[in-house]
Amino acid sequence: MNKLLLTLIAGFVATSAFAQTATTTTTTTTAPVAVTMPANTKAVVKAEAEAEKDVAKAEAKEMKTVAKADEKAAKAVANAQEKKAKAHAKAMKTHADASEKITKADPEDRAKAIAKAEEKVSEANLKAEKTMIKADKKALKEQVDAAADKAQASAKTEQVRAEAMADVHKAAAKK
Repeated sequence: MNKLLLTLIAGFVATSAFAQTATTTTTTTTAPVAVTMPANTKAVVKAEAEAEKDVAKAEAKEMKTVAKADEKAAKAVANAQEKKAKAHAKAMKTHADASEKITKADPEDRAKAIAKAEEKVSEANLKAEKTMIKADKKALKEQVDAAADKAQASAKTEQVRAEAMADVHKAAAKK
């Protein structure tokens, strides 16, 4: 079970890393466009200043979104670890109780006590596994949502950057 979860998490991390590098690659191809512009006119200077201001605002908003998404994902992982620890502790307590009942049982009732203990242990293990799976599922969902929020924020920043460049080029074209 743990190997499966580790594999799923590793796959998620690799996928999100790939998605971020793909987004970064896209950003470098769309950002600066070399255009020969006439001497800086007031309109061009004003457009460039406005573009820088808009891009800075968009980048700040993106960083805020990224930080919030990372915090949300980290909180979900911490909650999942806590729930998993509680479920494991509860299962171990059931195991200990079952072992204690077996040792306290009379010799003629020992077989019956063992069977009953095995049943309780298997139920406790199943319940703990279900709880752990549910916690991991929720944490992974939050991590995927966080990655999507980051990608969306990055795309919005790129849109603002492209629109700002377009405004500068329009101002330069007016002469």
